[in-house]
Amino acid sequence: MLAPDMKTSVIDESAIVDEAINSRKSVRAFLPTPVDEQTIRDILEIAARAPSGTNMQPWKVYVVTGAKKQAVTDAILNSGIRAEKIAWDEYKYYPDQFFEPYLSRRRAVGFALYSLLGIGKREVERMRAQHDRNFSFFDAPVGMIFTIDRRLNMGSWIDHGMFLQSIMIAARGRGLHTCPQAAFAPYHRQIRPLLDIPEEEIIVCGMALGFEDETKPENTLRSERAPLEEFVSFVR
Repeated sequence: MLAPDMKTSVIDESAIVDEAINSRKSVRAFLPTPVDEQTIRDILEIAARAPSGTNMQPWKVYVVTGAKKQAVTDAILNSGIRAEKIAWDEYKYYPDQFFEPYLSRRRAVGFALYSLLGIGKREVERMRAQHDRNFSFFDAPVGMIFTIDRRLNMGSWIDHGMFLQSIMIAARGRGLHTCPQAAFAPYHRQIRPLLDIPEEEIIVCGMALGFEDETKPENTLRSERAPLEEFVSFVR
């Protein structure tokens, strides 16, 4: 058994970790406050402790700020290809046809976001404008584009996801917020030449990093989670 002082230490440490996980959310409006490069480096270095099969570490990151970040934004928004029309030709994030319970969960978070922003069901142009804010990294000062070697298999994609989560938790430990963004993936033709991304790398997603703008209504969104009973079976 643990000594009383050790128990207190474990409880304190678990509360810190739990708070970092629980406070993580997809922030969709950031302050222009810059994030210094050393902080970005620290986050990525600690996140690289994420597990991977046989220590393959199957992730690459392209960090963009300033003019280069704006160039990525401009290349996508000036491509003339609407997000709802572009082909997901490198990988598919969503199923071809949504089904329950995933359809209801998807609709619920979408309705909640648009409600906070005062966007009605038929206001298609406003919905598009909100979606397009993805491509400006929601005004965050730091954007990241993540890639994986296309020769790797599904296990490495699982590892990549653990790396992404580690970045988001490490950011919270430093008072920063993030927004993981799969929306960048199908625009690989626009992004690739700007960042000199080799053809053998698939763009997995982007991520915004910065300080939350707490005055924006969209940042009050707290997406629901299913109760434990819906996804856990204790087999005895």
